[in-house]
Amino acid sequence: MSPNTCWLCKIFRGEENGISSKVSLEEVLQWSQSFEKLVTSKYGPMIYKTYLKTEHSDENIDFWLACEAYKKITSERKRISMARKLFASYIQPQAPNEINIDSPARNAIIRNIQKPTQSCFDEAQRIIYMHMERDSYPRFLESQFYQKLKHSLQTN
Repeated sequence: MSPNTCWLCKIFRGEENGISSKVSLEEVLQWSQSFEKLVTSKYGPMIYKTYLKTEHSDENIDFWLACEAYKKITSERKRISMARKLFASYIQPQAPNEINIDSPARNAIIRNIQKPTQSCFDEAQRIIYMHMERDSYPRFLESQFYQKLKHSLQTN
């Protein structure tokens, strides 16, 4: 695909995004099969995040991805440090990237933040996943953003 063909492709080709190759039509088409396929694909989370920025809700995918990384931490010291960063960025009231979760989930994290386990953000992550899957994901699939990308790849 020529760099001038698709404005969206230009964004994702850029060095600033760390993408050295183009997204494939096959991958883009798989995103419409399920939300899970979108968030577990190679470029899906990055492209979905770019879309979420247009809705001013990119903190959701950022939090979800941070939780995925958090669950892989084996060092207790690193887990505590990361848990505090997640709490400060996404959970505490008036956090810079505060996510929309219910009081019981937020309170459970507040109670457990001093000795965080690998699963202490699981409920909040589940809630955010459901928000994205039910709300922004269907809009993403219908958006000009996704449709232009898909069309651009189909015509090349």
